[in-house]
Amino acid sequence: MSSPQTRFISRIPLERVAVLVGTGGRVKKEIEERLGVSLKIDSKEGLVEITPRPEDAKNWDPVNLFKARDIVEAIGYGFSPDRAMTLAQEDMALAVIDLTSYIGKDKEDITRIKARIIGSGGKTRRIIEETAHVYVSVGQDTVAIIGGIRDVDAAKEAVEMLIKGAPHTSVYKFLDGYAQKRKFTHLY
Repeated sequence: MSSPQTRFISRIPLERVAVLVGTGGRVKKEIEERLGVSLKIDSKEGLVEITPRPEDAKNWDPVNLFKARDIVEAIGYGFSPDRAMTLAQEDMALAVIDLTSYIGKDKEDITRIKARIIGSGGKTRRIIEETAHVYVSVGQDTVAIIGGIRDVDAAKEAVEMLIKGAPHTSVYKFLDGYAQKRKFTHLY
């Protein structure tokens, strides 16, 4: 049986390539072994080709290709390998919000919005993470979120509220309501 002719090519920032590879190739190897994929990394361009491993063709699950892509991209967006690897679990998702699509490319506006999302001393980001049970990474002009599908949706809505200028108290109130709903619908 030949291996599936499917692949993804992802681009990550050059400064994140070393994190993707890991000390002694540990992170790359863990992704490859856990998901049955092969990662070919071009460290000069930041390109990562993700393909099924030929030796795993009999037991190949195409979903693993998508999971590997999400893990690679999450590391590129600034998540630690441990946090990114949670995407290998069922019902976990990665959402990316492009700040430039909301506010344009003005660096001052992007800096201001990022400051609103992070909050004083990281308070707002921490509240989003703890209340919605997600991980949040604020990058150069993106906000990336990892978590359960419903949790990611709630965190994404909270971030979008902040981008659109909602007061922090309104966002905290929304998140508190989500946390209560989550608790009572046994998602907790």
